[in-house]
Amino acid sequence: MHVPNTRFSVLSEDFAADPYRHFARLRERTPVHYEPGIDSYFLSRHEDVKRVLTDHEGFTTETLQVRAEPVMRGPVLAQMTGAEHTAKRKIVVRAFTGQALHEQIRAIRANAVELMAPFLARGRMDLVNDFGRPLAVHVTLDVLGLERRDWRQVAAWNGGVAEFITSMALTPERRRHCLDCAERLEAYLLPVIEQRRRHPGDDLISKLCTAEFDGIAMSDRDVTALIINVLVAATEPADKTLALLFKHLIDHPEQLAQVRRDPELLAAAIAETLRHTPPVQLIPRRAERETVFAGGAAVPAGATVFCMIGAANRDPAAFADPDTFDIHRPDLGTARSFTAAAQHLSFGTGLHQCVGAAFARAEIETVAAMLLPLLDQVRHSPGPRYRESGLYTRGPVALSLDFTPVHLGERDLASTP
Repeated sequence: MHVPNTRFSVLSEDFAADPYRHFARLRERTPVHYEPGIDSYFLSRHEDVKRVLTDHEGFTTETLQVRAEPVMRGPVLAQMTGAEHTAKRKIVVRAFTGQALHEQIRAIRANAVELMAPFLARGRMDLVNDFGRPLAVHVTLDVLGLERRDWRQVAAWNGGVAEFITSMALTPERRRHCLDCAERLEAYLLPVIEQRRRHPGDDLISKLCTAEFDGIAMSDRDVTALIINVLVAATEPADKTLALLFKHLIDHPEQLAQVRRDPELLAAAIAETLRHTPPVQLIPRRAERETVFAGGAAVPAGATVFCMIGAANRDPAAFADPDTFDIHRPDLGTARSFTAAAQHLSFGTGLHQCVGAAFARAEIETVAAMLLPLLDQVRHSPGPRYRESGLYTRGPVALSLDFTPVHLGERDLASTP
């Protein structure tokens, strides 16, 4: 029998306002924290989180049947295992690596130039809402081969899908809204899938439509689910990471100056941003058997377990002085930070590690390298207090920045390193 913890809840407004304030207490006092309201367990120690994410038989992705499949309109990559997972993951990975990635970097730059141009002469922009969020959607639409003119509508539907997946509890009205968004997105995609089956191009949707698994082409349902999977996974964390990177560098002017002087440090700054403030804070799994964790706390078979990535990434057992943002930290390892060997857990780890890690690095690095020379004297704009939101995925609500106005033509902007 579980005794509810009335003193502290990860679902409280106090926790939502600043989870980082509570992580040390969780790791030290209740590393296996039970939330009776949603009958779920929250793990906060690096060792425990890594154990869950790498034990694919003991902790499965079955929770996604309820948490993701209804809005993905079919099974997603993280639900698959064995040969099916290997084959379908490979198709998606190929779209985000190698030659395809080089072409996408050009598209990322073109999108960034277009979105940035109107703000340069003003010397003020909201890096989240004016730039980061639309950029993440534009770039993902390019990869998929969807019309960029539809980006606002696709982003709205995608927002409903993401809300369904990342909410701890939905009202019946919000649930209906999210499912409606998913149905409308599916209806939008089906004619595109049909057209790509007849006339495939170089985009990811065409590759999904023409790929075969065990000699059989994927069904429309399979293709739709993978498209929505990519749409959510590629847009949700990207704008958050970019804004958090700039916030941390502005808050640490000596490190910002070092990155400006030595662009080679930019990858380290991105890796440390991901460790320090991961955009994906929770990864759910289902315990297939009773498991005892550090301190003797047991999780029963069938229980939902949430891996707390933000808490694991700040565990002093894994990182020295973990609450400090430091792009020079020796225990991070920039080269491995975007691979399966990463010490931080921001891309997950093991079988279901994020397929887009290399793409995420290329996207943020390309855009940040372009913005840094343009945003001279960059600083926080006076105005409302900085605020972050989100329990499952988390990032700035807005990030208004002032900088020295720049008067450049499109050609000058496009040639900026």
